[in-house]
Amino acid sequence: MDLHVLNMFVIAGGTLAIPILAFVASFLLWPSALIRIYYWYWRRTLGLQVRYVTHNDYQFCYSCRGRPGTKPSLLMLHGFSAHKDMWLNVVKFLPKNLHLVCVDMPGHEGTTRSSLDDLSIDGQVKRIHQFVESIKLNKKPFHLVGTSMGGHVAGVYAAYYPSDVCSLTLVCPAGLHITTENAFVQHLKMLHEMSAVDKIPLIPSTPEEMANMLKLCSYVRFKVPHQLLQGLVDVRIPHNDFYRKLFLEIVSEKSRYSLQENMEKIQVPTQIIWGKQDQVLDVSGADLLAKGISNCQVELLENCGHSVVMERPRKTAKLIVEFLSSLYSAANNKKQD
Repeated sequence: MDLHVLNMFVIAGGTLAIPILAFVASFLLWPSALIRIYYWYWRRTLGLQVRYVTHNDYQFCYSCRGRPGTKPSLLMLHGFSAHKDMWLNVVKFLPKNLHLVCVDMPGHEGTTRSSLDDLSIDGQVKRIHQFVESIKLNKKPFHLVGTSMGGHVAGVYAAYYPSDVCSLTLVCPAGLHITTENAFVQHLKMLHEMSAVDKIPLIPSTPEEMANMLKLCSYVRFKVPHQLLQGLVDVRIPHNDFYRKLFLEIVSEKSRYSLQENMEKIQVPTQIIWGKQDQVLDVSGADLLAKGISNCQVELLENCGHSVVMERPRKTAKLIVEFLSSLYSAANNKKQD
């Protein structure tokens, strides 16, 4: 979710070339503005450019680095209530010769938010396909990466548009009928019975609720300053009504198990990455996918929660690169045979 902001403060705190007093003043008075500066700084440092493309009257916002080459491009789909910048920590450890595209999911950040938009998983898959066609990314099959809700969308995309995708990485994806009910799922059921949609743990509206969400999503425990928590909340509050609408849509009967319903249609080599201590989506989901997808390998990470991309960015990048390298080598061996 927002754990990557914490990592950025740790990594970049000593390198930003701004006066210390101005930094402190901004942190105390305008923490949300400072967070946006950090995103801008890291995009620039990592060589990512923000671009926009439209499909009819619908605008997509995305960041990209490099150009399509001999190796497959990477399209990266973020999770619920996040945005394209959640991938920055992973991008830092990916080779610069890879063509990377990180898109804001429908209704998020710079991508159009419309009251008429279909926010179901099917609806989001169709929107992402419109984006792919708009930037002509599917001129050549690409590697698709998604985490959590983005993993749900990525898996269904691979099932619906098999000619677009050459391989797939799903990081603790939603969309599975996991019989193990953890405390989070039990809590959601209780909220549903009480019709208390304003209390969804993944949609914080106070610094205290933000701290609880970070604990829920991360195995690693951070002592986060109150001002930073306030900044994270300030950035999210204007969007909370949309997040509630989206959340109710993706857990509805129409969307809840879309990945499981379509996983047998996935024919491309698939990599599953999951944190063993995931408190949001139980790690047993990895076994379901391994049994349902014909060409699938699973990587389980010790001492890691739901926010795999934030907690273990270097390891995530390493696993993706190794997976792609193994596929590239296998393809070359076939040509030689």
